[in-house]
Amino acid sequence: MPNDSAIKDMADLFKIFGDYTRLRILFALFQKEICVRDLAEALNMTQSAVSHQLKILKQSKLVDSRREGKTVFYYLIDDHVRTIIAQGREHIEE
Repeated sequence: MPNDSAIKDMADLFKIFGDYTRLRILFALFQKEICVRDLAEALNMTQSAVSHQLKILKQSKLVDSRREGKTVFYYLIDDHVRTIIAQGREHIEE
């Protein structure tokens, strides 16, 4: 059994995945890296709303970014995130 701290960290992680908007962003990033403007357009959201959610995802170490000139591109931080998303999707589609 994991210790209480590890269980709390896992609960916090699953809270991040429990938000509809953040999941939409993660699914979009599952496909490719993308800038805030294009992400907002694809999800029919404001850039401000997308940026707010990306900040949470970045703080949670699920998303990272890279700068190219004035444009910042966001991407899933590693394959663990892809696996969690893919397994969650697979589970609900059974």
